[in-house]
Amino acid sequence: MRERLKDYLFSKRHLVHEERLEHTEGGEPIEVLVSLGKLFGIRVTARGELAQLAMVRVAARNIGQHVPEPFYRGFPNTVRELPIHALLLDQVLHYARTYGMQDFSQPGHSLFEYHFERLCFAQNTEVRDYDIVMEAEARDILERTAKTWLASTRPLSTDQFLVLVDVIQSYNLPVRSCACKDTISRLIIHTRDVAYAELFQLPDVIRFVETMQYETYGSKSIRKLNLRNRDRRLVCAVLDTLLASDPVGHLRTCMERRRDWCGLLHHVHYRPTSEYGRAFVNAMRGKKVRSAWSGFEGLVAAGDTRAATDLLAKEKGSGAVLRNLDYLLSRCQSDDDVAFVLDAAKSSNKIALVQMLMHYGAYVREGPRTFSFSKFGLLRTHCETSDEELRRRTRLAPEVVEMARSKMLGYLRDACKPVLGKVYAAPELKRMAVPLRMSTSSEGVGALPSGSRLPLPPGKKLRAFTYWELVDDIDLSAIGLTEKGEQYEFSWRTMSSLQGEAIAFSGDQTSGYNGGSEYFDIMLPTFREWFCDVRYLVFCDNVYSGSPFSACFCKAGYMLRDEVDSGEVFEPKTVESSFGITCASTSAYLFAIDLELHEFVWLNIARGGSQRVAGASQLDFLLPYLHVTDVLSLYDLARLHASEMVENPEEADVVLDARDVSWAVGLLNQ
Repeated sequence: MRERLKDYLFSKRHLVHEERLEHTEGGEPIEVLVSLGKLFGIRVTARGELAQLAMVRVAARNIGQHVPEPFYRGFPNTVRELPIHALLLDQVLHYARTYGMQDFSQPGHSLFEYHFERLCFAQNTEVRDYDIVMEAEARDILERTAKTWLASTRPLSTDQFLVLVDVIQSYNLPVRSCACKDTISRLIIHTRDVAYAELFQLPDVIRFVETMQYETYGSKSIRKLNLRNRDRRLVCAVLDTLLASDPVGHLRTCMERRRDWCGLLHHVHYRPTSEYGRAFVNAMRGKKVRSAWSGFEGLVAAGDTRAATDLLAKEKGSGAVLRNLDYLLSRCQSDDDVAFVLDAAKSSNKIALVQMLMHYGAYVREGPRTFSFSKFGLLRTHCETSDEELRRRTRLAPEVVEMARSKMLGYLRDACKPVLGKVYAAPELKRMAVPLRMSTSSEGVGALPSGSRLPLPPGKKLRAFTYWELVDDIDLSAIGLTEKGEQYEFSWRTMSSLQGEAIAFSGDQTSGYNGGSEYFDIMLPTFREWFCDVRYLVFCDNVYSGSPFSACFCKAGYMLRDEVDSGEVFEPKTVESSFGITCASTSAYLFAIDLELHEFVWLNIARGGSQRVAGASQLDFLLPYLHVTDVLSLYDLARLHASEMVENPEEADVVLDARDVSWAVGLLNQ
């Protein structure tokens, strides 16, 4: 079985017994079980007699075992007792050797750190329960997961997509349908199999070419095409497949991007091979067909909001009304108009309705707004300028926002049928978010949907970590956010004057291709006392060297350690989460701490652009992500699909736990 598939199953608490290894690898099952328990705190709850030595390697790869040392070997105690001038001089001398002299031959360590004696690890840790599955069972799990992802309308993360491709290729899984156009595009590009084009509609070709431009050439603009000949031939083959039938029904939609179509057809030197193809090319080069949007904008400009809404619903569907709901509501001239528009927005698309619920749950009427959206798997943001704020017409009254929120919730209830029967849902699901942004998240041990919350046990300190290879320098930073979005920076630039009992930083190690690591230790109650106006502490990774995460190896996560530290700086048994960062950017938001509620909040968000320093931009746009479970949680989603919620698992038809929440993706796409 491919390593990536075993890693995915490991993240879902499954270890795979491989028959081909039965007689080729040493190691008695009892020795393997002891090693898993001693090194990683893993307890095998089923089929322990099938344990194999390879399982230890899988655990080490996913949780971490041989991690590079931090800059300060005795972190954190030896750091807290160093004076500020020593901390600064350590940093300056290290930078002089690495960036100044370009010497990355060996990991850098402190020159002023006093000698310390590391205590034997003596901490009680939570046991991780895993089971062992046979390869046939593993295949069933993987195929069910792949079918769930193919049914999802949401783009997949890089890790999820690569797992999907491995499942398709390893088990010859037939792909007869796929709800996400982005996934189809990536399948064609990755496999060069034109048969996937049959899952497309003609207007989707533009998205396919945009995806190819970005993934293959790193370009974000379809109007600056420079495709190689092999890719031009692939585009032509996709067009031939789709133009084998009559495209008349798609002409108006394609006309919305006529300029892009004309540029594409010219660039690939497309020569139609069918009568339908010739008719389509002539239509794109003519001007007879007008798009639905031109008529829509004309009606809005004339003040006829109802007619504009009718046209949009008829031509583009209720989804288009939802996407333009703020725009339409802001042009309404009466309560009746508002009611008409909201009625036209009725939809059975659960994902779109949940997104609108989140939107109106965090709606900002006054002050500059921050817009965020995902493209090519990366989060992009834009904060209104003062001029844009003054010119803004899309400003909804509180009562209109409440009407829209109430309508969206009603439509969601209508769309959710009681398909689960009697349901027992684990209490933890009340603080777990609905998985909406699959494309911006990372897979790994302990990874959850963005916005999910976990309680932090008292008497523990949180140790955030990151480690890397194949790149000179990655920076782990923490940004403190107040309720109003004001921020404090805790990073290599500021920590020399902030080290203490509340927060400690391991140092900015730049050890190049041999690997480096960084850590933060946070004593939450003390930190809250020192920085009383900080509500959230956001941890982020930035590649200071400038190359994207996709070009290097990087892992991040957190540990829960005793206040009195013992053992190595990195102890796998204390790791609560460890996940790879593989996004095609230099900036990623890892997780946050709610200091008031003493909760851990998952972010797992990759940000577009080439930002190298965490404190160089405002992070107030993250505040809505910290409140998503207040609007709708996985428990709420389960309740909407249940005929009855029960308190006893033995009385339930379906038992939902927090270990694997892939069931939520299936519910959203039913």
